[in-house]
Amino acid sequence: MGKCNGRCTLVVICSLQLVAALERQVFDFLGYQWAPILANFLHIMAVILGIFGTVQFRSRYLILYALWLVLWVGWNSFIICFYLEVGHLSQDRDFLMTFNTSLHRSWWMENGPGCLVTPVPNSILAPDDHHVITVSGCLLDYQYIEVVSSALQVFLALFGFVYACYVSKVFLDDEDSFDFIGGFDSYGYQPPQKTSHLQLQPLYTAG
Repeated sequence: MGKCNGRCTLVVICSLQLVAALERQVFDFLGYQWAPILANFLHIMAVILGIFGTVQFRSRYLILYALWLVLWVGWNSFIICFYLEVGHLSQDRDFLMTFNTSLHRSWWMENGPGCLVTPVPNSILAPDDHHVITVSGCLLDYQYIEVVSSALQVFLALFGFVYACYVSKVFLDDEDSFDFIGGFDSYGYQPPQKTSHLQLQPLYTAG
């Protein structure tokens, strides 16, 4: 029963991770955030691997899934520090998220709840083929939305890591208990012994 409950819980956690990652992937695509897009894609593949390993009793897949979650927690911790500008990190270094291919920022910057976007015409600060805007009235700034999204990913990843380790250990214990390499030796079965030669006895008949 414990193994079943652990497997079911892990499948639920992986499903929540998959939904959260797909939702995040959509908004990162809208904001042309190429680095998060690549990380989200790898995460989606790892979560699918974790679901497959849970359903098919593959402990190695769960171990790989758990190792990826460690990297995933580190990546989301970096994003949290990036948007909160912890240490020497600054949001002005947008090339970290877009690989220096565009001037786009988070999609939530212009489309957050309550945000009012006002274009600034004829601005000397606008690069070629771009325009300057001002954003005001946001109920929640975009950086905090990104922080909450990353914090949710960390929360799910921590639970996923714990249950992946637990379920993989259960699978490994089951594999050790069902060891068929020795054939029937584990059950005390002894095959019949072969005789080295056959003794012939004379046959007497009554005259």
